[in-house]
Amino acid sequence: QVQLVESGGELVQPGGSLRLSCTASGINFGIYDMSWYRQAPGQRRELVAIHTGGSTDYPESVKGRFTISTDNAKNTVYLQMNSLKSEDTAVYYCNAHHRYGGATYWGQGTQVTVSS
Repeated sequence: QVQLVESGGELVQPGGSLRLSCTASGINFGIYDMSWYRQAPGQRRELVAIHTGGSTDYPESVKGRFTISTDNAKNTVYLQMNSLKSEDTAVYYCNAHHRYGGATYWGQGTQVTVSS
């Protein structure tokens, strides 16, 4: 059974930092592309960071502020978020996508609220 369990979301002030974690079980972590998405109320789910093989990519809205990293020994992917803005408020989801087979799995989401 595949599980992705996110943690780390909380209320933070503008300009602050958070680190989200997502621990995977039931998959061969090394052959999955790992990514983070977010969804704000009334908005579409959007990609905020992807880690594929040895490379990473980010949309312009978070580039320079967010960093995705993985620890293969712990089957965990992280999202370090710095200089947070109110518009970063959303539910953040972890995604695992099989690099060759196409299977995709989602975590349950963790709420990040940026507010003073």
